[in-house]
Amino acid sequence: MRAVSPRLSPVNAAVAVLTLLVCASPGARTEAPTVQPEAFGHHHRHHHHRHHRRRTPRRAPPRTLPVAPLPSVPERAGVCPAGMIFVEGSFCPDVRQRCELRDPEERDRCLRFRTPTVCRSHARRPMRYCIDRYEWPGRRGAVPAVMVSWNDAARACAGVGRRLCTEDEWTLACEGPAMLPDPWGYTRDETACNIDREGMAFDHAHMRSDDLAVAAAEAARVSQSRPSGAYPRCVSPYGVSDMTGNVDEWTVSRTGRPFQSALKGGYWGRIRARCRPTTRRHDERFRYYQSGFRCCAVAR
Repeated sequence: MRAVSPRLSPVNAAVAVLTLLVCASPGARTEAPTVQPEAFGHHHRHHHHRHHRRRTPRRAPPRTLPVAPLPSVPERAGVCPAGMIFVEGSFCPDVRQRCELRDPEERDRCLRFRTPTVCRSHARRPMRYCIDRYEWPGRRGAVPAVMVSWNDAARACAGVGRRLCTEDEWTLACEGPAMLPDPWGYTRDETACNIDREGMAFDHAHMRSDDLAVAAAEAARVSQSRPSGAYPRCVSPYGVSDMTGNVDEWTVSRTGRPFQSALKGGYWGRIRARCRPTTRRHDERFRYYQSGFRCCAVAR
């Protein structure tokens, strides 16, 4: 983690993170103390992100995020902080999810899976933890934060006494005890969550601009993310909202290779967007108009 500027107090330094760029609301930002800027992370051309291309890492100007998620309603009072969902279950590291019908236009998108999912592991791993009901800033009706790196997200969660979810914690919260391919079941339904929207071409120079207003405006122009909780059926078996689609979410990689960072859930585009798959090709400095996060915490 980079050192915080000596001008910040210890309290402010703990919660300071880079800029919130809100997809659906151009210019909507919450000011907070700044930290040392993150460099742009390099990224890779692959099927998960449709409009990426290689670029040279560059320094980004200081950016801020809201200093804390505002609570929605208490969840399991005394067990989880307000606004978080209690998850307790057994995680299967290796599952068999057989696709019976693939999208003829995109082979990576499965339209129907065989029922039920089968656990192929000899043993499951018990888990007990808390996870944010909504994507950061953690409240219903708020547009999820994007253009956030893994490093930004980790600092933001730590600043409010939480942490980034591990990849497996995120997966269990999404698929539930039945290991569902999608939070709602086995058949793809583009009306359930914010998925399968057609992307828009964008100006790469504007998206990467050091001028915050220019970058935010371009991100907002092309984004099709929606406020948290806008899809009532997009709820996992544990009650967590918007885990597939809307924005990609940073987690801590199970493998640690090639990076500590891993993205889960997919964004609003025409991609796989399911519970189990993981994208591991972006480093801890990478940020883009599709990447956001939510936090986890230890259950009391």
